[in-house]
Amino acid sequence: MDKKKDSGRILQNSNGKSKLKLPDPGIEEPPVKKIEGANFIDTSKPVWNYSLLTDDDVSNYQNGTHYQLYKKFGSHSIQVNDRWGMYFCVWAPNATAVSVMGNFNHWKKHGYELFPRWDKSGIWEGFIPDFKQGEAYKYHILGYAKRKIDKGDPFANFWERRPATAGITWDMYYEWKDEHWMKDRKKNNSLDAPWSVYEVHLASWQRPDKRDEESYNTYDEIKERLVPYVKEMGFTHVEFMPVMEHPFDGSWGYQCTGFFAATSRFGDPQGLMRLVDAFHQEGIGVLFDWVPSHFPYDAHGLFMFDGAHTYEYADMRKGFHPDWNSYIFNYKRGEVKSFLISSARYWFDLFHIDGIRVDAVSSMLKLNYSRKAGEWDPNEYGGDGNLEAIAFIKDLNETIYRDFPDVQTIAEEATDWPGITKHTWQDGLGFGMKWMMGWMHDTLDYFKIDPLLRRFHQDKFSFSMMYFYDENFMLPLSHDEVVHGKSPMLYKVPGDEWQQFANLRLLYTYMWTHPGAKLLFMGNEFGQTTEWNYKSELDWALLQYDCHRLLKDCVTDLNKLLQTQPALYQQQFSTDGFEWVDLERRPESVIVFKRKGKKKADDLLVILNMTPVVRNDWEIYVSGKPYREEIFNSDKTIYWGTGNVYNPEIRCDLVDKGQKMYKLTVNLPALAGIILK
Repeated sequence: MDKKKDSGRILQNSNGKSKLKLPDPGIEEPPVKKIEGANFIDTSKPVWNYSLLTDDDVSNYQNGTHYQLYKKFGSHSIQVNDRWGMYFCVWAPNATAVSVMGNFNHWKKHGYELFPRWDKSGIWEGFIPDFKQGEAYKYHILGYAKRKIDKGDPFANFWERRPATAGITWDMYYEWKDEHWMKDRKKNNSLDAPWSVYEVHLASWQRPDKRDEESYNTYDEIKERLVPYVKEMGFTHVEFMPVMEHPFDGSWGYQCTGFFAATSRFGDPQGLMRLVDAFHQEGIGVLFDWVPSHFPYDAHGLFMFDGAHTYEYADMRKGFHPDWNSYIFNYKRGEVKSFLISSARYWFDLFHIDGIRVDAVSSMLKLNYSRKAGEWDPNEYGGDGNLEAIAFIKDLNETIYRDFPDVQTIAEEATDWPGITKHTWQDGLGFGMKWMMGWMHDTLDYFKIDPLLRRFHQDKFSFSMMYFYDENFMLPLSHDEVVHGKSPMLYKVPGDEWQQFANLRLLYTYMWTHPGAKLLFMGNEFGQTTEWNYKSELDWALLQYDCHRLLKDCVTDLNKLLQTQPALYQQQFSTDGFEWVDLERRPESVIVFKRKGKKKADDLLVILNMTPVVRNDWEIYVSGKPYREEIFNSDKTIYWGTGNVYNPEIRCDLVDKGQKMYKLTVNLPALAGIILK
């Protein structure tokens, strides 16, 4: 961009009405404006000069160590001098004036000015007597270089439904009924517990009118439909794609403007609490997607909040995200770090969630992420790591696990960055789990191959175990794999209709028996035949057909198997939990491995036949204990398989007593997996 020719840009808010001339984002950040402050209480004006903040609050905020800002910043209903009203607190360090406007004063920009703190922190605050809950409001800011800006409250707990863009004062009280879950969730959320996650986009799972993208179920309507469905399917957890407030549906929630607000598309914040509560009462954990990597340029949001680069880096080589046309948080600023960690903590504290999946971690770690040579500067040691973002991530994980030791943080990280799930005291980043993107790519590439040619590509299939123990991995078949022309899961695999369903059952059998946690995106469980469309809903009519309905039953039984067979989860992140038995049957494309529990009697033998060839009386040598029972067969008629090839009895002959070696003789159905115990 030629800065001499382009002195600014026109941006518009999400309703497309108001426009704002903003400076070229390449400008240097101006110095924090020094504003001498006011008294503690002054009742002679419409806004009383009153503060909830202590000196320690301000100091910790500035140092990046205040992680409960939601209890002080934003709007809070309190009583001062026997008068109830609303306390407002906002950080705008480059502002020369900040006022509250809303329905209460007919959106007049002046008359209800906040007071700058005496400590030159850039914090503006004040108390408005008789201000009610449920009022829409914004901040009118006279910012850097006298720019006049109307902004939503960064700490608002509730927003108007888009395209309106104001915050709403709200009481966040809720009486939880999930005591039993909260008491026992350490066991349910531990790394040696079964993890089977159903990923959901709340708007498009079901709609009142699938032809109307403006049609939404309420949180309570979602609760009545989604909770029993997930319970029936046997998933241990659900993961919601971002439910934080966002202006553009097409971002799927990943362009967030309300980091402390449940989206009003489905109702008020208590509606989301009731949804989480209902899952907990059914013994199901809840994960939220959370996006600290970037934010959009909507005029009512965080970008150029007080007329300058307040929340984002001023240097656009670090501050602008070329992939998503969005802006990157300035992780160096203590106030921004406090803001983000407070946001994460808010959802654990007030919404009882069991984990966060942190989006786009790779883009945070790398200064050169999606940037060519010359478009980024190395760090002070000459490397490509964003040292400030790395420090932020470590502090984030340390804080969450300190305050909520029975939850998990999960990284979506797609590079070979080391130590994502190592403890911070081991020089790791401190996440509990990491999405295993390499497994996903290799697995889908393998299953796309003509089954008769898979023998030439077995290394792609088995490669995941070469690096599996580097991290605590979650195996994801997520929303990203069924959009943008990638095709639905069913059509990623070759063959006629029968072979496609057989291949998909085989793939899921492999996924559920592979070490690590599992994640499956909605619709994949019954073989959605179109790519995911956020504007519509899943094609539930497919369940009238046996092939789709019985595939769903197969996934249900895999979930049940996962939870009832200790070998599949007890040691899922330990080298003691897995053993290759035979990788030498390449011409036949039959792969055999063990999943091992803490007790040998719990061990399972998994045999995967990757070709459409039936193999009767197939022999395999296995050490340890004899295997007598077939407990799962993906070719059963109850899953829309043939049902012709199975093992009511397994011939198991001891061939070497000293080595405890047995020869098993089994029947292998085509394009199917069997599990023996």
